[in-house]
Amino acid sequence: MPNLTDLATVRDICARYDFATSKGFGQNFIVNAGIPPRMAEACGAGPDWGVLEIGPGIGVLTKELALRAKKVVALEVDKRLPPILEETLAEFDNVKVILEDALKCDISALIAREFPGMKVAVCANLPYYITSPILMRLLEAHLPVENITVMVQKEAAQRITAQPGTREAGAISCAVAYYAKPELLFSVQPGSFFPAPKVTSAVIRLTLGQGAMQPVQDEAGYFALVRAAFCQRRKTAANSIAAGLCLPKAKVMEALAAAGISEKARPEQLSLEDFARLQKALAERH
Repeated sequence: MPNLTDLATVRDICARYDFATSKGFGQNFIVNAGIPPRMAEACGAGPDWGVLEIGPGIGVLTKELALRAKKVVALEVDKRLPPILEETLAEFDNVKVILEDALKCDISALIAREFPGMKVAVCANLPYYITSPILMRLLEAHLPVENITVMVQKEAAQRITAQPGTREAGAISCAVAYYAKPELLFSVQPGSFFPAPKVTSAVIRLTLGQGAMQPVQDEAGYFALVRAAFCQRRKTAANSIAAGLCLPKAKVMEALAAAGISEKARPEQLSLEDFARLQKALAERH
């Protein structure tokens, strides 16, 4: 079994396959031996579980998941990596690598096809540049998934796990809290990767089915409102929403009053329930 957290081993594999990491794909491979087991444990995968991994790299986290789960399916967009993964994961017969873009493939159909009758988790060291699009795609699809445990840039992790209604909150915080219970588990220093990124990373876990409020009837309208509110976060919510949704400010002010929200409130001061009341009030005045 090759030691995929040993830098010399990683360099040797890359040299033999004439492989260079790509900034375009956001490739930073974990070389801290303590991180992959912690991530695999955090997602809770057991012998009757399936795990979906996005961006397996050379397989360092994939191995730890395969040791715990019944089946691991890894989605990889870089066509140079499957031959490497054939070597590094040769001892595992419960791993399937699929050359597809996680932002384009039908993940719901994939889960139904690959993990019948299993509990499912998503676990990944996500490329930083697709963090928000991937998370929103996974959450909005209402997948039959227990949790999403991912490594992201620490600054993004703090925003994602921020409590709605607090200064740190943003549109992604509100979206995540609507669908799941978010937790920031631990930080990971730049030296834990090859090549080392310029920023600190963090592992977060989103437990699905434990959102902070009951689902709203019009989710598309609700999240359009949330995005509009935060598109100009230095302004008041009234100004941001009027601009973001192309509505007369007077109509927005009326809705704010009807929802019991101050006309001077800023977006980060609004709770999920505030947004729900405001959406209802706006819809009644449409």
